[in-house]
Amino acid sequence: MAEDSPTASCSKAKSALLAAGVAHHANGLTKSAGSATFTNSKPGAAKKLVIKNFKEKPKLPENYTHETWQKLKEAVEAIQNSTSIKYNLEELYQAVENLCSHKISPKLYKQLRAVCEDHIKAQIDQFREYPFHVLFLKKIDKCWQDHCRQMIMIRSIFLFLDRTYVLQNSMLPSIWDMGLELFRFYIISDLKVQSKTIDGILLLIERERSGEAIDRSLLRSLLSMLSDLQIYQDSFEQRFLEETNRLYAAEGQRLMQEREVIYSLEIVDDMNFIFYQFINLFIYLLLNLCFRKPLIATVEKQLLGEHLTATLQKGLNHLLDENRIQDLSLLYQLFSRVRGGVQVLLQHWIEYIKAFGSTIVINPEKDKTMVQELLDFKDKVDSIIDVCFMKNEKFVNAMKEAFETFINKRPNKPAELIAKYVDSKLRAGNKEATDEELEKMLDKIMIIFRFIYGKDVFEAFYKKDLAKRLLVGKSASVDAEKSMLSKLKHECGAAFTSKLEGMFKDMELSKDIMLIIQVNGNNSHGNLDIIGSMVRLQEIFKTFYLGKHSGRKLQWQSTLGHCVLKAEFKEGKKELQVSLFQTLVLLMFNEGEEFSLEEIKLATGIEDSELRRTLQSLACGKARVLTKIPKSKDVEDGDKFSCNDDFKHKLFRIKINQIQMKETVEEQASTTERVFQDRQYQIDAAIVRIMKMRKTLSHNLLVSEVYNQLKFPVKPADLKKRIESLIDRDYMERDKENPNQYNYVA
Repeated sequence: MAEDSPTASCSKAKSALLAAGVAHHANGLTKSAGSATFTNSKPGAAKKLVIKNFKEKPKLPENYTHETWQKLKEAVEAIQNSTSIKYNLEELYQAVENLCSHKISPKLYKQLRAVCEDHIKAQIDQFREYPFHVLFLKKIDKCWQDHCRQMIMIRSIFLFLDRTYVLQNSMLPSIWDMGLELFRFYIISDLKVQSKTIDGILLLIERERSGEAIDRSLLRSLLSMLSDLQIYQDSFEQRFLEETNRLYAAEGQRLMQEREVIYSLEIVDDMNFIFYQFINLFIYLLLNLCFRKPLIATVEKQLLGEHLTATLQKGLNHLLDENRIQDLSLLYQLFSRVRGGVQVLLQHWIEYIKAFGSTIVINPEKDKTMVQELLDFKDKVDSIIDVCFMKNEKFVNAMKEAFETFINKRPNKPAELIAKYVDSKLRAGNKEATDEELEKMLDKIMIIFRFIYGKDVFEAFYKKDLAKRLLVGKSASVDAEKSMLSKLKHECGAAFTSKLEGMFKDMELSKDIMLIIQVNGNNSHGNLDIIGSMVRLQEIFKTFYLGKHSGRKLQWQSTLGHCVLKAEFKEGKKELQVSLFQTLVLLMFNEGEEFSLEEIKLATGIEDSELRRTLQSLACGKARVLTKIPKSKDVEDGDKFSCNDDFKHKLFRIKINQIQMKETVEEQASTTERVFQDRQYQIDAAIVRIMKMRKTLSHNLLVSEVYNQLKFPVKPADLKKRIESLIDRDYMERDKENPNQYNYVA
């Protein structure tokens, strides 16, 4: 039935027509004779055929059009009735071409359409009264299959018409499309027929969902029919979505009422899997990928989307309390599929963190374990975000906001307890953890530290505890102390840590040697490498000390310190008062003239950022005892350093980047009271600063601006007292006409 067969036959027919010098063709056409002649007819010579155009255009005999159409009509009706065709298909194809060549195409197209229309009209009655049953679907499918087969054969006969006249008239449907149009109009668009067809298809789908075996080829054929007839969306898709919506709405309601949340989620996941299998089948049946998305969305909406809040209220806290990672992962995956699901989960996530965190902070009975519980809780929520919530940035930010909210519900106390927790860990040092573990713990502490508002409270208690550690020599790790100060400086700025850094004090052990190194045979500076020169100096001082103090035991201080090194430049000898890190670096130049950054790092073992700062102080500061190549303010990879023989300074003893260390032993009766006093000064300063700039402000505006500037919480009553105090001290005054307004007093 392929369209190419008639075309091939047509070519053969035309060749035969041209080659034969007959007066009349089998189909009745008349043309001039003698249109072909032979030349060069000598004996033994090849004959040459010369073909000339007709002198006159062939004419159709009388009644040719009528008789030819009758043949074509009989052939069409034979195809429609599944009987044998009396005429040769090549002859029929040629007849169509002849009619089209003589401009009878419009009439021929109308006649063909009328015959097809009459046949299709006659089919409708058998379906209108046919009872609804699966047999009805088979009958309508057979009618459709027969129609398609018939139109293919009919088109093969009328192919010349389809490819010339129809193709040149864009308003006319092709012969195939004409057949679809007629079938759609007279058969499937009939209300009774369409209703029974769609109901039958939905019945097959419902049976498939229920696990029954159905005729999938029948279902595929019917769905393809709807698609080919372009009524799939209007007649079937909406009905199918409604049925799917109804089915899964009932199932979703049942799950919420009968099951615990996790079992409901597992069933939803299983049902989704089963449904996806069905969707894949549906796509196989119809090859309609566009319909997959609304179908899946309908199922997920009814199984889960309508029950988001109920699901979370029923079991989220339980899953989080028990840290059920696998179940939480399933929860997130399912909620991610539903529109708005992640946002609902996010809100409940925030509320859970606030509620659980508040139980840790608010209860005074938990003060002893508060910080450790906060650290454990933070580790837990971090793990859930990473593993279960796919590191979703919204959940990370929400967690931070929730921590900041609950941890400040109890002002000052968390800050105090965090400072004491750090003190206990730094005192214990390597007894409880390795240097690496201690460093990780300090990092975690700093994360909690960021959430608290009362950082000045932390500073006060940390300062007091630090003083005690240094005074009694109980700091177990010098590097840990420095690391903690570095972290605080990074978080709060240099102003915050300047007082703490000043508490480290040099301890003079000798005029020429000031080495604060812990000895009992080991180096206490973490991964620092006390190079040969330092060890020799240590032994020299040990000999010197024992010679001066016979019978005494040498006690080395386990705290930070400085060294005084003698150095000789072109200008003369100088004494350099430097830190331990600076000492390690400078002593290397007794062993060589030039070293790269990488060589110094390898030899000393100083941490990279600390080493860069150390080298920067020696080569880029005011007292440049080292020369750096290339010259720049910063230390970069590959930089090389050498001793600056041309170094000059008016002083004999030079302090390079010396950290001011003052040992304070004053007793503080109440650290909290001191914090309160410090806050009063900050409040006063903020008020005066605002009034000096604004000159005149109402009470509410002043209070609002003060709150914006302060980094710690203040009660309205305390703020009012500070305003009154400044009025009494003539920094500001109340307006005489409006007592709710303040004026700045210059």
